[in-house]
Amino acid sequence: MYPVLHQTGFASQPVATDRNDGMALTDLYITAAVRCAPPDNKPLPEELSACASFLDRELAGLTNLKVVVALGKIGFDAYLNYLKRQGVIPSKKNYVFKHGASYRMPDGKVLLASYHPSNQNTQTGKLTREMFVEIFQAAAGFVDG
Repeated sequence: MYPVLHQTGFASQPVATDRNDGMALTDLYITAAVRCAPPDNKPLPEELSACASFLDRELAGLTNLKVVVALGKIGFDAYLNYLKRQGVIPSKKNYVFKHGASYRMPDGKVLLASYHPSNQNTQTGKLTREMFVEIFQAAAGFVDG
């Protein structure tokens, strides 16, 4: 992921090795819908619900947020659920997860959907580097625009 973030101007270097490696992110914040590593990396609804308050607090603190890149359907649904809890959207039904989908939300923010950059998706070609670059190029356009 970091090589793509570097290529698209969001990261100061293409590799992150530890918290003191000099990596600086620009106009980017990374978070997760779940704070634990669930079995098979497939969180249960109860785990997502238990972690929702953490996500709510983090997102509430991002006062200059313009675009959200949701990595995978879990991240996509977690952000939509956040918007429902905040009263921004009444329902998720108008938002369908598909790689490359882009939605202007009622609060003016943009939601971009991407396949998750897991080994399963990248090694099978479901998500290529080019596809991932395009997502973050689009995000950069919304940040600058």
